[in-house]
Amino acid sequence: MQIEGSVISWVVPVPLTPRRVAAQVDAALADTRVVLINGARQTGKSTLVRIVAGDRLAAWRDLDRERDRNAALADPTGFVDSMDLLAIDEIQRVPDLLLAIKVSVDEDPRPGRYLLTGSSRLFGMIAAPDALPGRMETVELWPFSQGEMDGQPDGFVDAVFASGPELRHRSAVTRADYAARIVRGGLPEAVTREDPRRRQRFLDAYVQALVDRDVRQLSDIQHKGELRKLVRLLAGRSSTVIAANALESTLGLSRPTVARYLRVLEEIFLIKRIPGWSRNLGTRTTAAPKLIFVDSGIASNEISVEARSLLRPGAPFGPLLESFVISELARQLTWSRQRADLYHYRDQKQYEVDAVLENRSGQVVGIEVKAASTVRSDDFRGLRRLADRLGDDFVAGVVLYTGDSTLPFGDKMRAMPVSALWQVEAP
Repeated sequence: MQIEGSVISWVVPVPLTPRRVAAQVDAALADTRVVLINGARQTGKSTLVRIVAGDRLAAWRDLDRERDRNAALADPTGFVDSMDLLAIDEIQRVPDLLLAIKVSVDEDPRPGRYLLTGSSRLFGMIAAPDALPGRMETVELWPFSQGEMDGQPDGFVDAVFASGPELRHRSAVTRADYAARIVRGGLPEAVTREDPRRRQRFLDAYVQALVDRDVRQLSDIQHKGELRKLVRLLAGRSSTVIAANALESTLGLSRPTVARYLRVLEEIFLIKRIPGWSRNLGTRTTAAPKLIFVDSGIASNEISVEARSLLRPGAPFGPLLESFVISELARQLTWSRQRADLYHYRDQKQYEVDAVLENRSGQVVGIEVKAASTVRSDDFRGLRRLADRLGDDFVAGVVLYTGDSTLPFGDKMRAMPVSALWQVEAP
């Protein structure tokens, strides 16, 4: 990128990895005044702006630069003044700009006025004014999906709702391949580093920078050492149900402090909490959430596992594979035609389902994840419980495993290779 005054011109590196949500951003600019691309740092938000905006982009403001930040603080109205599409990077650095943008788009309601990027959940921030209801569309950008990296269709969510138990898939992906994918993760900078030691150094620095910079911007954290310890602790408990009171004694911090730290880590897109599912809407928010890392490479690095060691007996291959699968599902839900929400299921009798997808019609797909290359009937225990509860609303129960073929396990129940997530095409 080259910047001349306030006008941006791009020197385009090749090749660029196409992003699934690019079409969604482009469509939003056609009918919405403000579009926000929100996601973790270094997931490619600026590159996506470059691709989508193209020749429409009049100017670029980067609030990570001190000069731009100072100008925004001194004169918010002048800072956002633009007749054409204006891109503002890292909007969370000066959240009061949202008020100036609100005034501007109310006076001139043309679509495609502002394209913002952010590395924290804006409206989870205490300092962010709730200024843009009805004026802004938010598009969430995750690290690369497996399909984006492989040039595969990433169509599992749409395909399983359309085909249910009739969906079939064969795979040549091995357990060693899955382990390598988990450890690599999907952050663009990490993916380009083939040397594992260089990737580890990048991931170490990445997490430390989040703690030192982004967390400080969002919250008054007094114990950064304990926060760093919490990140490692959570990586070791990835894809488990996490409650703040279970971490108090280990960290030596109060329950409210641990809860605040968890909230901040989610706001900077380091972790994601998956709510518990229930048909009773009032219980969804009270069921304990399951925690995953947004990037499996970060989780693997935090507990110091490499691809080879992940395959040894006693290694945390199962929990990391489950977190990897759930994060791939979450990515797909940002672009799938099927509008669905992601939950996990756990009832008082200890029946569990790793991931529950429910669409707007109340249809449900249940997904279990197994690190084994063989599947047993008992692996469908939670899925059968879910099917009994739902009746005709239950579309399919799928056990994703590290084997190579699709196997039937009764009415609406199938075992299927994990790679179906990115290798299956949407209908």
